[in-house]
Amino acid sequence: MAFNDTLFQLGMDLTRSSTTQKEDLGTPSSCSPVVRTELVQSNSNERDGIKFAGTHLVIDLFGAKNLGDLDIVERALRACVEASGATLLHSHLHHTVPGMGVSGVAVLRDGHISIHSWPDAEYAAFDVFLGGSVRPHMIASILRRAFEARDVVVKEHKRGDEAVLVARTGMAKRAPVRLSRPQKARVQAA
Repeated sequence: MAFNDTLFQLGMDLTRSSTTQKEDLGTPSSCSPVVRTELVQSNSNERDGIKFAGTHLVIDLFGAKNLGDLDIVERALRACVEASGATLLHSHLHHTVPGMGVSGVAVLRDGHISIHSWPDAEYAAFDVFLGGSVRPHMIASILRRAFEARDVVVKEHKRGDEAVLVARTGMAKRAPVRLSRPQKARVQAA
């Protein structure tokens, strides 16, 4: 019974009604095929003949310095935005614990850049998503220089291949599941 109550509180118990279910069922989805088709046609990227909504980079910095300094982190994020050609809408950064790591996000017109850092371990995790006609791959080298990182690991994922399927067929189907390893690249010192 406790399991069912937990599901109900989360709005996931389909045998009993909940506010969440009523809101979900009564609101049209903002991801209808028409919206997805417009997304792909107006903001899509194309590389190697494959159209996709945007590039998602997971960037890890090892042996990095100044990861707890809010001013340096903010300047680095602004340099990343400028170098990539993105447009900054808002940024919010804060210390996770006073004087320690930094967490935060730069919200961009076509995506975001987030950071979580652990200065005591000389490690930072960045999450970068950019769509449109920007240059996300410029960001890794900016971060290496800004934090004097010993090693940078970049993993890339092309987002939105389901949206491309919808644009081609007009039907909201799931693309076949493909199991693959993310692409990895080491950024060389500049």
